[in-house]
Amino acid sequence: MITLSPLRWGKPYESLDFTDVVHFDTGEPIARIGNVGGGIVGRDMRQAHKAREALLQFSTDDLLEKCKRAAVLFESADLQVGDSTQSVDQFVHQQSASTGLPEHMCRSNLAKNSFVLANMEQILDCLTRGLDLSILSRGYGEEGRGVVVSYQAQTPILGAVLPNNSPGVHTLWLPAIPLQIGLALKPGSQEPWTPYRMVSAFIEAGVPAEAFGLYPGGHDSGGAIMTKAPRSMIFGSAQTVAQHSGNPKVQAHGPGFSKILIGDDVVDDWENYLDMMVESVLSNSGRSCINCSGIWASRHTKEIAAAIAKRIGPVDALPPSDPNSQLAAFTVPAMATGTYAMVQQDLAESGVTDVTAEFGEKLIERDHCAYLRPMVVHADSPDRGVVSKEYMFPFVSVVQCPQAEMLRRIGPTLVGTVLTADQALISAAGSSVDIDRVNIGPIPTNRLNWLQPHEGNIIDFLFRSRAYQTADLPVAAASTS
Repeated sequence: MITLSPLRWGKPYESLDFTDVVHFDTGEPIARIGNVGGGIVGRDMRQAHKAREALLQFSTDDLLEKCKRAAVLFESADLQVGDSTQSVDQFVHQQSASTGLPEHMCRSNLAKNSFVLANMEQILDCLTRGLDLSILSRGYGEEGRGVVVSYQAQTPILGAVLPNNSPGVHTLWLPAIPLQIGLALKPGSQEPWTPYRMVSAFIEAGVPAEAFGLYPGGHDSGGAIMTKAPRSMIFGSAQTVAQHSGNPKVQAHGPGFSKILIGDDVVDDWENYLDMMVESVLSNSGRSCINCSGIWASRHTKEIAAAIAKRIGPVDALPPSDPNSQLAAFTVPAMATGTYAMVQQDLAESGVTDVTAEFGEKLIERDHCAYLRPMVVHADSPDRGVVSKEYMFPFVSVVQCPQAEMLRRIGPTLVGTVLTADQALISAAGSSVDIDRVNIGPIPTNRLNWLQPHEGNIIDFLFRSRAYQTADLPVAAASTS
């Protein structure tokens, strides 16, 4: 059985406290993780500046090349992970066994993380709008036009309290390394595999081990990262996001409430978009913030809901090794039963209909896990409570709403796919402060362009622009006012 030890700025730590990682279906231990407490994390945070100093010994160009090498290693090599050598197949099997994700979804997320790492140069070029990355290292430089620009790093490290639900979110912290910012990560208790394998790939590719801290443990270890790191990410519920609202030191990622809005000019042809809608709801077992949880239209909503239900309602739980498996297990059965109880409350409201009722029982309970089969509900108004809900399985509300009211009623929306050729609606969607990522046309909500920011630009989060003048550098103009 593999043992995963904490990593304290590149040095493995022999923990006295261990937690077993168990198989979601059998309950058998498949790994053990050494834990650390908040006190150790707090002490290590006092040495965080050394992580950035180690990375500053390499140019950004050097680190980008190491990222490309790490991408290949992560996706294809046998790597030292914990006290064992881990192949790609072992990684996929272990991740599936502890998270309940089907193995083919684990491979898909593996490829997604590798793709982002391999294409980091283009991604950072877009996120910085073509800024010479050496300016971020030096702190100042000429952008062109004879203007001196300056960017100040706000932290030597990026902290992150990582989730268990989807390995794809790890793409969000990968840019820190080529930006010469160290990492202090608290791995998810059921999904430690991606951060451990990724850190191993980075180190094998030549990135200094001193740049990395891995701190598995309880809430106190995550809390210490959040309070001691000048910049950190956290993934959680809507309550988690609300808790950190307005805190510039924390980038909180929660439910996406992603939606598809169908304009009146194309809604009569809704069948043309059925495949796109099904993919948006069902991909990655509905676990991602970019999965669609709401489809809005002014008419044909019952027909749309019925058509989607016919496609995804029959989906059933299959073994994780089955390439046709489309559902992930709830590794904590109580989460499934609790979620289903909340759904039942939603369905009790007048005007809400379970369109997938004819396809049998939704809650499948087993000894050590549970499944929730896909659900499509129809809401006759945006006033229904279910419209503002998002669940961690394939669940979508099809909402009847006049086009003129959609954009002021949709609420927070991470990804908004707008199906229309109506320029007024396109302009209004582009101006909506409720939509974070706008897709115009039949683009599934789950398909991201990694050359664009996701829930805020990480460059703006880790660096700030400031004035910087020196007599040895030219200035475009001077003022005595």
